[in-house]
Amino acid sequence: QAINQLKAILVGADPALRDSMTGLSKPKLIRRCADLDLGQPDTPVAAAAYTLRLLARRIIELTLEVDDLNQRITEAVNAHTPELLQRYGVGPDTAAALLLAAGDNPQRLTSEASFAALCGVSPIEMSSGKTQRRRLNRGGDRQANSALYLIVIARLRWDLRTRAYIDRRVSEGKTRREAIRCLKRYVARELYELIARTPRHPSLPSTA
Repeated sequence: QAINQLKAILVGADPALRDSMTGLSKPKLIRRCADLDLGQPDTPVAAAAYTLRLLARRIIELTLEVDDLNQRITEAVNAHTPELLQRYGVGPDTAAALLLAAGDNPQRLTSEASFAALCGVSPIEMSSGKTQRRRLNRGGDRQANSALYLIVIARLRWDLRTRAYIDRRVSEGKTRREAIRCLKRYVARELYELIARTPRHPSLPSTA
């Protein structure tokens, strides 16, 4: 949000100020704004520069805070399930969300199917008569569900096998959304084997 605010201010800033920032990468833009020389913000140009510097310094501080938290979460995950972060598409936030969901519900984590249900990725039977169908499970831990979605999206971006799977399921008549739901179920099955070996009460920082 702070980055978006900075860019919005820059769009409406004095042309001379805006042109001095043109072509800069995001890190260089933020650093340049943070280093702006200021006088009294008593003119539109000075007020814009003041706001840009304020936002840029806020971005730098928030970035340092995010980096520190990511490092702490990574250390906590590695202390319990180091193999988890080695799986394709799994990052500190998604790993922590899955471990927290499992650790908060040890009595429900009895099989990979129960873990899928816990994460809200197990399909629910809705067959009637000769009609065979399943509907989306809207229950379960929504943070864990979101974590599985992010892992799938990361794999879709970089993993050729995942792309090929999506293409095959779409060619079979499924929508892309339905194919992604299937992938979330498969990822839950894959990661369950690692998570099931993790102590049931991991001391992970909150990701809220």
